[in-house]
Amino acid sequence: MNYSKVLKPAILASGAVAMAMAMVSIDASASDDKAMKKEKCYGVVAKGHNDCATASHSCAGQAKEDAASGEWIYLPKGHCERIVGGKLAEA
Repeated sequence: MNYSKVLKPAILASGAVAMAMAMVSIDASASDDKAMKKEKCYGVVAKGHNDCATASHSCAGQAKEDAASGEWIYLPKGHCERIVGGKLAEA
């Protein structure tokens, strides 16, 4: 019996199945990112890592000190309150 007649189609079929499974997993993770709800988290920003404007400046990345109460970043919903000092509203 010649194994190359059986082995080649089996290898090609398993490769095609593996590729299809990889594509499905990539699509699933991309849709999870889009569906993830985010919320503003105040008081946990590192200096220079805020997400957007505040009353004291007009752009992202301009936080002047760590953990300033008016600076915020976007976090996945439910994570802010788990961080020490994290608040959902500006202090």
